Amino acid sequence: MISDVLADTATRMDRAVDGAKDDFATVRTGRANPQLFQKIPVDYYGSPTPLAQLASLNNTEARTIVITPYDKSALKAIEQAIRDTPNLGANPTNDGTIVRVSMPELTEERRKEYVKLVRTKGEDAKVHVRGIRRKAKDDLDALKSDVGEDEVARAEKELDSITKAHVDLIDEALKRKEAELLEV
Repeated sequence: MISDVLADTATRMDRAVDGAKDDFATVRTGRANPQLFQKIPVDYYGSPTPLAQLASLNNTEARTIVITPYDKSALKAIEQAIRDTPNLGANPTNDGTIVRVSMPELTEERRKEYVKLVRTKGEDAKVHVRGIRRKAKDDLDALKSDVGEDEVARAEKELDSITKAHVDLIDEALKRKEAELLEV
């Protein structure tokens, strides 16, 4: 029973770390990255649809993304969604078949804003991991009467080491992203 709780907790924490890395990828650096655009919601026939489901995204040059919609009628909606996305600073151009997005050079001030944003996302991910830990601890406490206090105490130590490992993974990803953002 204890091993099930710990295994489930580790799996949930792994997903939280992966989610944090995905969030970090949506913050732009000096280079154009298709991941920046994947989650942009596009109003497609009245429902918000992620851009990745409506078009293929290709990185043709260091600061240029080419977006080729699967349905040409979505071209204007894609262009508008990119233009309306805050913190992107991109101005898309539409040639009738594709949308070309050139990313402007980041200023030092803008880089520092992005570092703050990434740190906030990292802290949110750590809070999520700690919330998973809290629930697992509650689950372990509920097992005290069945397995004994000594076993639960050992399991809590293991839970703490699992939590620390996942928080460290988030910190490592955060440091890599900060270095990437500050690189000129």
